[in-house]
Formats: sequence, structure tokens, C-alpha cells
Amino acid sequence: MTSPAPRHARISVIGAGPGGLTCARILQRHGLAATVYDRDAGPDARDQGGTLDLRVDDGQVALREAGLLEAFFDLARPEGQEMRQMNPDGQLLFHHVPGDGELFKPEIDRGRLRTLLLDSLQPGTVQWGRALTTISGPADGPRLLHFAGGCTVETDLVIGADGAFSRVRPAVSPAVPHYSGVSFLEAWFSDVDQRHPDIADLVGQGGAAAADGERGLFAQRNGGDHIRVYIIRRTPADWITQNGLTINDTDAIRALLLKQYAHWSPSLRRLISDNDGPYVDRPIHTLPAPHTWAHNPTVTLLGDAAHLMPPLGVGVNLAMLDAAELALALAGAPTIDDAIRAYEHTMLPRSTEMAQLLEGGAEHLLSDELPDFARDDDLQTLPRRS
Repeated sequence: MTSPAPRHARISVIGAGPGGLTCARILQRHGLAATVYDRDAGPDARDQGGTLDLRVDDGQVALREAGLLEAFFDLARPEGQEMRQMNPDGQLLFHHVPGDGELFKPEIDRGRLRTLLLDSLQPGTVQWGRALTTISGPADGPRLLHFAGGCTVETDLVIGADGAFSRVRPAVSPAVPHYSGVSFLEAWFSDVDQRHPDIADLVGQGGAAAADGERGLFAQRNGGDHIRVYIIRRTPADWITQNGLTINDTDAIRALLLKQYAHWSPSLRRLISDNDGPYVDRPIHTLPAPHTWAHNPTVTLLGDAAHLMPPLGVGVNLAMLDAAELALALAGAPTIDDAIRAYEHTMLPRSTEMAQLLEGGAEHLLSDELPDFARDDDLQTLPRRS
């Protein structure tokens, strides 16, 4: 089959996360049609997660191509760039306070970013309740998408923007995520200025972190007077069941954690003991580095589906940059095949370099050394908004 021109092609994006929605938005800005399929029943089907920093050299580049950069700045929290690094005794080792107009990596809640992107799309772009199961059809197309419940859709291009456990990835690669050996346990705090003033003071307007080489804590201010805390440990992926517990055994999990953090300061231990509601288990998985695949003229990947890395601030930013570059390649190439080749020619080397740089990076989350950003002279010359 001859590869179709993008303007006449049926383009299917799998996954309505920031990467998939950014890709659809930029395609539509260039007059190309795209449909996004997502397994969730609707945009409010589940919590979208914590806050994100969108950086000037990738996430913000994508938003500029999407025509949404100024709208992002209107919603973002520049004060969220504040960062505190402490030791387990609660001693402050490093403190960055963003200057007036500093916009190197302002924060935005994941849910607000998703709403911004969804509202920018043409009505009906996102098809909810579409859980992809498999992809069939010849490599040169057309492809057939098979969804749970028996629905099928014929398409000329499949873009896998469906995250860590992508259902699109098997069409181009046998790679599967593996457990990094490091796990996050998420704790929530609501109405923090009134109900948890000590924690609000400890965290400030951005993030606060501490580690002792074996375990760590990272607290992150979200919008709406919320704070999320990530309790970070080197532990088996099934540590909860190994201890005879379930994720709903909040009091027993809390008691176990407080023993493991017994030598930490009382102020930091409140990040474990005072949370509102249950914990959320988030074991950290990564893809092998490098992760590449043979060119396929009808399927490609972006974001975590292509390069799942430790959560060190690059995931969403790279996903959105991937999305922008893929959409622009489709807008400018004579065929789908040409666009995929151009996109992957840039994306795969970049993601390989970053993945190799961050390989084993989950361990850095436990390091008691100051992070690189605490030594960065560029903090004094960050981009600012006039």
C-alpha cells in the first residue's frame, strides 16, 4: 500500500494524556484531522495526579506550537519553582526561591493542564471509553484497532501515547517495563494552610525533599491548597503483600513506615503520619535503555510509551516535545511514512541519550547528596517574563 498524505489520512492517537492531546491540538492547528481514543470513561473518571513543571526548552516549546503558551502562563504557578532540600534531621541544606518573572519551569496541576488541552480541541476529538486491546493489519496499512467490547476502527496511522504499559508498543517493540527497585507511596494533604499549617510551612510554595541514601521524602505543593507527598524507598515491588497488608490498611502501613523512618526528625515524619485518607502505591518502572525499534510506516510512539524513565522531571516535558515534533512532521511531510521517519530520526537519539543519562536514576531519588540543581549557576540567569 502507498503511504497516504497526512491531510488525507486517518490519524488515531491512543491516550488522552498531555502527549496525546498536545499532538492532536497541533495537528488540528495545521488543518489535519485526528481522533484520540482513551480507556477512561470520561475526563473526570480518575485523579490525574500531581503537579508538573513545564520547562522552557521542551514542555513550553510544545505549548507554543499548540498556541497555548500564554494560556498556560495564566494558569501556572511560578511560585511552585521554589525548592528546598533538607537532611533527615530537618536541617535546610539548599533553598531556591524563584525571582520575579522567573518562568524556567513553572508548575501546573496535571488536571488543569489536561483541561487546557481538552478545551482547545475540536468537539468530538476525544472518544472516551475506548480501551485498546490489540492492533492488527499489515505493517503498510491500513491498521485495525481492536477495543474492549468488540468495537474496531480502521486507521492509517497509530500514535501510541498510552503511557508506561502501552497497548500500542507491542506493534513495534517487544520491550516491557521492568521494576526499578524503587517504589513511591503517595500521601495526600488537603486544606493544608488551615488543617496542616506546620506541613505547609515546611514545604513552602514548591517542593521539599530529604533523603538518607536508603529512603527519601518528596513533598510537592499542588493547586487548591493541596500537598502531595511521595515516600520513596528501595523495596520489593510487592512489599505491601509481603507484610501481610493491603493498600487499604492505612494505619498498619503508617506504623511500618514510621519504624523505617524512626531516626528522621519529627517535622519530616509528619509527612508520613498526618496524611488525609489512604496511601497510593506507585512502584517505579522503566524501559530498557536504549529503547529503539525498526521503522514501521503506520505505527509510532511518543512519551512514556517510547521511553519510560525514572520520575526526575523529564517525562511529561519529553512527551509534549515528542508530540509537537511528530505533529509538525506530519504537517510538513508528503506521506505518513516520511513523517514518521523524520520524527523518529530526531526523537529516538534524543530519548536514547536521556534514558542512558537517567539509567538507574531512581537511585538518585534516595541520594543524600545535594542534587545538581542545587549547584547550578544558571539559577541566577533563568528565563523571565516581562
